[in-house]
Amino acid sequence: MTLSLVVLVLVTLQRLGELVLANRNTARLKAQGAVEVGAGHYPLIVVLHAAWLAGLWVLAWDRPVVLGWLLVFLVLQALRVWIIASLGGRWTTRIIILPQAPLVRRGPYRIISHPNYVVVAGEIAVLPLAFGLPVFALVFSILNALVLSVRIRAEGAALRGA
Repeated sequence: MTLSLVVLVLVTLQRLGELVLANRNTARLKAQGAVEVGAGHYPLIVVLHAAWLAGLWVLAWDRPVVLGWLLVFLVLQALRVWIIASLGGRWTTRIIILPQAPLVRRGPYRIISHPNYVVVAGEIAVLPLAFGLPVFALVFSILNALVLSVRIRAEGAALRGA
């Protein structure tokens, strides 16, 4: 198995595992009285990320891997783990507001308010670059920025209202 296939398999498995964790956390939070906000744009996020990953499978499965960019991607994965661990049971892929719960202020959330979105933006650009696909990286980075502009506004408004 080539390195490009190993990377794609691992990233796919990671994303699927994260969806399981996110769905479990979402259900638990809703059972505690949490509410979802901004659900209208969530399908756009799903489509964007699915298209990004599918596109990588189509275009990159047999391409050589640029090790420097892969190393940057691995650093982003470590940051992703830190983010998920910092949020613990409150980490989801949706905007879930648990009334009366304080904002998380540990881990990377001590430094910036939306570290997950910074990491995701980096991943969307960096992994295609690791496969030598700069146009793919640019197109999906622009699409992600458009979706995130909606997402961050919705999340900010929800958090201010909570």
